[in-house]
Amino acid sequence: MLKSKLLLLALGAGLVANAQVGTTDTLPKRDTVLEELKENVLDNIPTVSLDENDLGDGGGQNISSVLAAGRDPFLSAASFNFSAVRFRIRGYDNDYFGTYMNGIPMDNLDNGFTPYGLWGGLNDVMRNRDASFGLRANTFAFGEIGSVTNIDARASKQRAQTSISYASANRNYTNRVMFSHSTGLSKKGWAFTLSGSRRWANEGYVPGTYYDGWSYFAAIDKRFGQKNLLSLTVFGAPTENGRQGAAVQEIMDLAGTNYYNPNWGYQNGKKRNASIGRTHQPVILLSHEYRPNNNTTLSLGLGYSFGERSVTALDWYNAPDPRPDYYRYLPSYYNGVANQDPNQYQQLLDLMKNDVNTRQINWDRLYDVNRSSYATIQNANGIPGNNVSGRRSLYIIENRIINTNRFNGNAILNKRINDHIDFTFAAYAQSQQNHYYKEVEDLLGGDFYVNLNQFAERDYAGDQAANQHDLDHPNRILKEGDKYGYDYNININKTGAWTQGVFKFNKVDFFVAAELSSTSFYREGNVRTGLFPTSSLGKGEKNNFTNFAVKGGVTYKIDGRNYLYVNGAIMTKAPYFENVYNSPRTRNSQQPNVVSEKIQTVEGGYVLNAPRLKIRIGGYYSRFQDGLDMMSFYHDSLQNFVNYGLSGIDKVHFGGEFGLEARIAPGLTLNAAASIGRYYYDSRQLATITIDNSSAIVGQQVIYSKNFRVPSTPQEAYSVGLSYRSPKFWFISLTGNYFDQSWLSYNPLRRTVNATNNIEYKGELWHDIIDQTKFDAQFTLDFFGGYSWKLPRKMAIANKNTFLVFNVGVNNILNNRDILTGGFEQLRFDFVNKDVNKFPPKLFYAYGVNYFASVTLRF
Repeated sequence: MLKSKLLLLALGAGLVANAQVGTTDTLPKRDTVLEELKENVLDNIPTVSLDENDLGDGGGQNISSVLAAGRDPFLSAASFNFSAVRFRIRGYDNDYFGTYMNGIPMDNLDNGFTPYGLWGGLNDVMRNRDASFGLRANTFAFGEIGSVTNIDARASKQRAQTSISYASANRNYTNRVMFSHSTGLSKKGWAFTLSGSRRWANEGYVPGTYYDGWSYFAAIDKRFGQKNLLSLTVFGAPTENGRQGAAVQEIMDLAGTNYYNPNWGYQNGKKRNASIGRTHQPVILLSHEYRPNNNTTLSLGLGYSFGERSVTALDWYNAPDPRPDYYRYLPSYYNGVANQDPNQYQQLLDLMKNDVNTRQINWDRLYDVNRSSYATIQNANGIPGNNVSGRRSLYIIENRIINTNRFNGNAILNKRINDHIDFTFAAYAQSQQNHYYKEVEDLLGGDFYVNLNQFAERDYAGDQAANQHDLDHPNRILKEGDKYGYDYNININKTGAWTQGVFKFNKVDFFVAAELSSTSFYREGNVRTGLFPTSSLGKGEKNNFTNFAVKGGVTYKIDGRNYLYVNGAIMTKAPYFENVYNSPRTRNSQQPNVVSEKIQTVEGGYVLNAPRLKIRIGGYYSRFQDGLDMMSFYHDSLQNFVNYGLSGIDKVHFGGEFGLEARIAPGLTLNAAASIGRYYYDSRQLATITIDNSSAIVGQQVIYSKNFRVPSTPQEAYSVGLSYRSPKFWFISLTGNYFDQSWLSYNPLRRTVNATNNIEYKGELWHDIIDQTKFDAQFTLDFFGGYSWKLPRKMAIANKNTFLVFNVGVNNILNNRDILTGGFEQLRFDFVNKDVNKFPPKLFYAYGVNYFASVTLRF
């Protein structure tokens, strides 16, 4: 699916590199030229959270290296070597990969993503895993078409040891300390594990970013006899970080770096970031394993997660746009349609090149505007005659919050019938409630803000109720910490059962599995808005979906080392709520044609698993039909926020994979991997258009999207490396990686009849509007090495074998800073002049040279 989060909001996590910026004791005033330009641009477009999943768990995920390394040579390369360019296995979206912990599902019900950040910094206790790649059979879940992984974090499964480590890096964080202690299983049947860490950076690789992350973990196991094991696991990772935003190439060139960050500016001589992400969602897992005999295992699990994730942003009311990279503030705007003064372009160009403060947020100006903005609000808080006077903030920092409560329960019975037959039966129930709302984070020197909808105020000037975000509390005066704007819940429930049979014989193994599930969700508004008084408050329509999945596979064993396999699956998948509701911030209305996605996929290949040589060669074909997406953006022609409900999204993914691990000499190993795929949109999508300030359907448009490439992942990736492991306990490796066929996320507005009206068919301008942008092929070189030193007996701790372990990894040794890992065409288009450069794409660049080095003491 087209991911509107990538098209609308810049996540930027991990896209980092240093830039040289000046520092001053106080923030200087901007040049008069720039200030006059901004005062003349009264663009009342606040930063609206158009996709709430920007708040932290999706992002440009690829399969976590901690989860998916395994012994598969291709999967190892995909997890480690290809991760720098946001490589996605087979081009699949992140919701086609699943993660379990202690047998309990961990994926979010709202978007299907694995929230890896919930256990960030807990590497030591998350190492035990069982990964099933593709459509293979497994014993803990029906599985996803990409992969499914179970992390066994139970205390009794941890190695009995104490570990203390320190790491230094130049990535998102620069320092990490970590401690872990596990007792192992005692004679009385008890096992305990404690772990914790802190990761921090005063400034990350990207200017204006910072990181402060803590994590904690505790697990207790109690074995009752030989048949019962009861496990309790609790963990969390409270994290705060200053974020990077995407940017157009023009301002990157002005700043002299591809890692320009528009989210910060100087305040009192220090960098302040307007976009702060915070997350803390503790997880509690309770599981019971019952083994009446060696052939039977019954596993019961309960999971509960709660807490908030949030991100701050600038918001404003009837004031010029404060974002420093807004397109009307850039020199190119004054060299184009707005060029009325030949000198203005050059003046602004020189100014922005030479003064860092003209390229960043002017915090002093925002405070000055608020302090001079005196106003009287009549009938404040809905009380007649209650007039409130003071400094009314025109600029504030808002905090967009998602409060989540998620419950999971499941039961899995694994039964070995005989030497040839294994059966699995399982059932599960999941429930999740997300509460979405905003708070005033900082009034920026003002006394209050007012809970008004300025777009409705403009469109319905004579309607005193239409501009109220909360009709039951009109003209509400807001202080810091007060809720305002949108306030609603999404309630999601999913239940299901699945079964699997695995049949093993001398030359042939095969399996079959089937799943039946039911998914329901609905929106529940907590405020009655002035624009939609009858459809904003209370419960909306309940969506119900019944889905099925069937998969099976055959493995032919040529001998004990050579195997041929083929697997296939047919399934349906309920849509996610974010792709269903037109504007959940304001009302309950949904796009039409809400149906489950249909998926058919097949894979096959050859595996050689010998002591000195491992090879896997495979191919796959996947077809996705009836996908949905929802895009919200400011439409220049309609002069309003509009919602594009996209339906009929069909995709085809096919390709081949190769992995090799060969011992070519004592201690010397050759590793190679290749992924060659083609991922296409295979339909003309239908866009149903609505406006935030109206319940009417504006119209429908056909998006001519067929044969466009699925964006933001290389469709070709290659890796070759050599590693040497010495008998004296040190190792080194050097790996080269090559990436190609990566494409920019495209703007559907430009692939419509309206965008190409009166344009010469297949002429130069037609191609400029229609053609999708391909990224240049890129190459990286990576080094990794380590040494394990067993300390002499006299230096041992607690009379235990004590080891000092050193590891260092250096990625992108050649310091290639031109690697585009993703980006998006802005969802705006100049329909009048057909100028494709008026709203250029926003881009993400990969790290330059970066490193991670650690030292660990284990005993």
